[in-house]
Amino acid sequence: MMIAIKTFAVFAVLFFATGCGNFSPQPTFAEPSRPAREAHAQASSPLQLPLKSPRIVVKKAERRLFLYSDNRLVRTYRIGLGLSPVGDKVRSGDHRTPEGDFYVFTKNNKSAFYLSLGISYPNVTHAGRGLRDGLITKAQYDAIVRANKAKTTPPQYTRLGGTIYIHGNGAGSDWTWGCVALEDEDIRELFNAITVGTPVRIEP
Repeated sequence: MMIAIKTFAVFAVLFFATGCGNFSPQPTFAEPSRPAREAHAQASSPLQLPLKSPRIVVKKAERRLFLYSDNRLVRTYRIGLGLSPVGDKVRSGDHRTPEGDFYVFTKNNKSAFYLSLGISYPNVTHAGRGLRDGLITKAQYDAIVRANKAKTTPPQYTRLGGTIYIHGNGAGSDWTWGCVALEDEDIRELFNAITVGTPVRIEP
């Protein structure tokens, strides 16, 4: 029994210190800063697949995710952000949604948050700042740089934090641990439209 309790405690620390993860239940919602539901700015016609050179732009201040195909806007989705929505992510546990240029490094159809797209945080900019501020070692910095150049998974469990995803379970408030949250029907459409490697820009 004692071993089980200790194992759970270690897992809880790892989960709450990083991003949203994929294997834990949704945390309790923070008090909404806006109405829990809002009409989505969706096109009435089905999304035409496959998309041409798809890319995602997230504008945090607008609480919107924009999906482009061949530089043409094809969808706009309402989103929720991290519990601390203003400012770039700096370290593990700050509950901020990171800002900058990323790519989708994985698609998870077994997420605890319905469906999820892994975002390549930390990027080289975050790694450079983390190295300068003593949050990561030179070896960790080099590993992050290599992963970003190869478009693979950056190290997720340094002091910079990680496990940042675009996922479901609701866009009604800023409730995540740093992820971007959509309504389930929206993440399902986005998940089906996006491939690994898709560029993602997150703006303030």
